[in-house]
Amino acid sequence: MKYTPIAIAVVVLVSVIGLFTSMYIVTEKDQVFITRFGKIQGGAITNAGLYFKVPFIDNVRQFEKRILEWDGRPGQVTTKDKMLISIDTYARWKITDPKIFYKRVQDEAVAQSRLDDILGGATRKAIAKVDLVEVVRSDQNRKVPIYNDQSEGLGELKPFSGNGREFIRKGILEDSKKLVRDGGYGIELLDFQFKRINYEPTVQAKIFVRMIAERDQQAEKLRSQGREKAKEIEGTQITELAAIESNATLFDLKIRGAGDAEAAKIYADAYSQNPLSEEFYNFNKTMETYKLTLSQKDTLILSTKSEFFNFLREIKPANEGGPK
Repeated sequence: MKYTPIAIAVVVLVSVIGLFTSMYIVTEKDQVFITRFGKIQGGAITNAGLYFKVPFIDNVRQFEKRILEWDGRPGQVTTKDKMLISIDTYARWKITDPKIFYKRVQDEAVAQSRLDDILGGATRKAIAKVDLVEVVRSDQNRKVPIYNDQSEGLGELKPFSGNGREFIRKGILEDSKKLVRDGGYGIELLDFQFKRINYEPTVQAKIFVRMIAERDQQAEKLRSQGREKAKEIEGTQITELAAIESNATLFDLKIRGAGDAEAAKIYADAYSQNPLSEEFYNFNKTMETYKLTLSQKDTLILSTKSEFFNFLREIKPANEGGPK
């Protein structure tokens, strides 16, 4: 039996194609299993290398072995205290059993859709059970504004005793992990995080007005405390000044009293030495008084018997033998 060159070429070509289609490569990032007429053949291949299959019959089902990302769509959520906020989240997951994953989910797009339902629902459920302050708070020792009126009222900084955002995040992660395990999707949820938490644009304007009002309230409170402290300091200064002036006046009176006592002693000593010195002293002081109290422009109407003119009455005219 003779083979023509064309037949030989066709056989060689088919053999080469069969050889290449029977080989497949598993990389470090892949996990693979074989299906034959839709049925899974053998176990999953997770080690990298070159493998063979039945050409034209077996199909290679390839899935990621690496950690995958779930990026949630931002959504509106209402908190327990009726505050409408926008929350953007993300998570990390991986395929742990590619065979179960293939049977239940088929591909990553469907898995992402399932995670949308699970994580999105768990997030909305958790946020609806807590107040806004618990969602945004991360530090337990930090003081946060507690509002009496959630729409227009002013807030007051108080220590917060709730659980906080980290506690909520862990709760969402644990609830979602349970739902994923119970669903039997052949995947594992590794992590869940809040990417962004913000007010909805419809309420941001009111929030900004409230924040400005709160800061004004705090500033006015500080100014009031400053004015009160200034008045306290001023009162203390006035009290201290009055005490200093009182002490100074008392000290001055003491000095003056001591001086007057010393002068009186000196006068007494002088009087005891010369009896005429007292009369001279009285005369001299009277003359000084005349000089200080009377001037050319002064007019006094006094009785001639007044003590003020005592020495004037005693002065005799020159023709009577008195002093000239």
